[in-house]
Amino acid sequence: MKMNLSMMLFTSSLITGTLITISSSSWLLMWIGLEMNLMSFIPLMNNNKTPYESEASMKYFMVQAMASMMLLMSLIMSEFINFDKQFIYLVFLTSMFIKMGAAPFHFWFPGVMQGLSWTNCMLIMTWQKIAPMIMSSYILTSGMMSNIIMLTSVIVGAIGGFNQTSIRKIMAYSSISHIGWMIMAILMSLNYWLMYFLFYSLLSITVVLLMNNNSLFYLSQIFSLKMNNSLKFTLFLAILSLGGLPPFLGFMPKWLIIQNCLLFESTLLIIVMIMTTMITLYFYLRMTYSAFTMNNMSTIWINQNNNKSIMFMSVLISMAGIPLIVAINLY
Repeated sequence: MKMNLSMMLFTSSLITGTLITISSSSWLLMWIGLEMNLMSFIPLMNNNKTPYESEASMKYFMVQAMASMMLLMSLIMSEFINFDKQFIYLVFLTSMFIKMGAAPFHFWFPGVMQGLSWTNCMLIMTWQKIAPMIMSSYILTSGMMSNIIMLTSVIVGAIGGFNQTSIRKIMAYSSISHIGWMIMAILMSLNYWLMYFLFYSLLSITVVLLMNNNSLFYLSQIFSLKMNNSLKFTLFLAILSLGGLPPFLGFMPKWLIIQNCLLFESTLLIIVMIMTTMITLYFYLRMTYSAFTMNNMSTIWINQNNNKSIMFMSVLISMAGIPLIVAINLY
């Protein structure tokens, strides 16, 4: 992304909008922060003026505007009209789930991701989820709706990535799966959500940096012979860590949530979530296995101009889970 004065303005207002939302005590001010965030992100999405970006930004605007309208409607009903509280609760949470891209309200998310640059993909997977998740945490309770959203998100995130050839769509479905785990973390404690979100954001940024640095957008590019073994090893280490494979860093927050679910006797729910994570890991492993086994015909003119610092940082972050797990077990 080319950084000029307008991009600096929109980026600062994007950050400010989210900060207004998460720090306000009034629902109306939170809605204003969301709208400020939305109006700042649209120009950032359409930075290169390509048809794909224009389509993605229009889809994103329409969906987010509809969710904002539902949010405002629920606030007006709660203040001025004597509606059933359960209905208002349902409308409010539905608008938040649409904004964050949780299943079954996820249909816009992979299509929007497909049309964006990696930088904007990183923003929509991490920063844009903060405000709706914090807002939903204020009133979200354990019940039928939260269980349905969690289960649907992890199932859709696992199954949706199977037949995809676009890495951006695979990352989108991975993000939908992680939303299910983050909703579970919100129900436990905001501290658990913060921990999970920080780990998820760190690993997502690591994967996106590697993809962006090597201009990777489709699986066929990973399978090609123009990637050397060290880059493949670094890339797949980051991907498997994001998928939650023990003993990498991505396994740590899932491990803590699994332990707490067993304490609260949510056994059936956590079994389904673990099984869907195994499905996600399966297509990640299939992708990595195919790429490594097709490397036996590599040529000697492989491009060696890789950014070593990004590769080193990625390995360091992904492998950080190993000493953490050992330390926890010793403790």
